[in-house]
Amino acid sequence: MQKKVKVKVKPNSKQQKIEEQPDGSLTVYLKSPPVDGKANEELIKLLADKFDLSKSDIKIKSGLSSRQKLIEIDTDI
Repeated sequence: MQKKVKVKVKPNSKQQKIEEQPDGSLTVYLKSPPVDGKANEELIKLLADKFDLSKSDIKIKSGLSSRQKLIEIDTDI
């Protein structure tokens, strides 16, 4: 089953954290700068840890170079 989640990314944050918003979207604070895909890699790793999935189960569907991203999560739940 695939679940789509809207994610707002805040790179260059002092700490890593994920906040769930009332509308079901996520705000993710990343330590990495938005350079050479580093923030996207960190985002995928963080979401994989949160949902207890492998990194290959998480894909950025849109917004690769944007702070607003649409993430597709493959879950077997």
